[in-house]
Amino acid sequence: MAKREHQRNLVPVLKKAIKAGDKNFVEARLLQEEDWLPRNAGIYKTVEKILEREEVLLKELKIFLKKYQKPDIDAIAITNGPGLDPCLWVGVNLAKALSYFWDIPIVPVNHIEAHILVNWLLLEKNIKKFPAICLVVSGGHTQLILMEEIGKYKILGETRDDAAGECFDKTAKILGLDYPGGPIISAMAIKSRKEQRKIGIKLPRPMLNQKNYDFSFSGLKTAVLYSFKSTSKSTRTSKKYIIEMCSEIQQAIIDVLVAKTIRASKEYNAKTIILGGGVASNKELRKQLGKAIKQQLPKTNYLKPTIKLCSDNAVMVGVAGYFRFLKGKTKIWKRIEAKPNLRIK
Repeated sequence: MAKREHQRNLVPVLKKAIKAGDKNFVEARLLQEEDWLPRNAGIYKTVEKILEREEVLLKELKIFLKKYQKPDIDAIAITNGPGLDPCLWVGVNLAKALSYFWDIPIVPVNHIEAHILVNWLLLEKNIKKFPAICLVVSGGHTQLILMEEIGKYKILGETRDDAAGECFDKTAKILGLDYPGGPIISAMAIKSRKEQRKIGIKLPRPMLNQKNYDFSFSGLKTAVLYSFKSTSKSTRTSKKYIIEMCSEIQQAIIDVLVAKTIRASKEYNAKTIILGGGVASNKELRKQLGKAIKQQLPKTNYLKPTIKLCSDNAVMVGVAGYFRFLKGKTKIWKRIEAKPNLRIK
């Protein structure tokens, strides 16, 4: 389903993005099929080959290439991993087709690095940035990363099972809440602070006191399930129970994330703590991490993206692509492939 949506939406979004960024990008005369194909027969055959598995995308791209001339751009930045393999390939194949047709290089971008580097959009130039500890939290990833400079990373710890965002979604489902679970649980947690009477729910903080920097949230999910099943139906379906449970779920996750981030920052003498990923939009996580930094590491910089740049977006890929382009890390279209299990390093 995601792959099909990618095919339908990529070209319209591409057109909109280029028009916004290149004021000289204008619609050319729409060529007739009999005029356009002979001029580009050989080139178009290669484009067809690249997109042979993306029929809907090929149809849309064909119209786009007939209608618009090459925009004023130097390269194409593309996420080639990590992620869902079928979805990655749709984007990669579009980038390959455009790279070939326009004769410009491709810059492959690591999805995790992009979440980190989007913070450079608002970065003060003169601050001491490195070493930095990066907390990347999303539906698919929860990682603590040591960043020595742009392009030089070491994973200190990561989730052994469910990611933080995945835990939000799964526990929300247990409670009968909608998807995605993170924003709903966060909204419910806000209501909990206004409640006077408490049911007294207490959940575990998995791996909180272990000396490593790994995470595990499957046990938290299981604890929610056991609590839900062992509670009477009248109680567990009550608004008060749902609200308090959401508050405790969120706080359990935040406690672990903040504690391990602060400990890693102390051990590695971090000059900066960087937050990124979809779960970075959680206001309570942003607030509590900032408070902990201020109290325990007052000389450490704290970088977090604006809310709208936390979830997956093209801006972060563009920023990461820019830095990789400056270092000459480009490839010709034939050498680009999707890497669903790509690691940051």
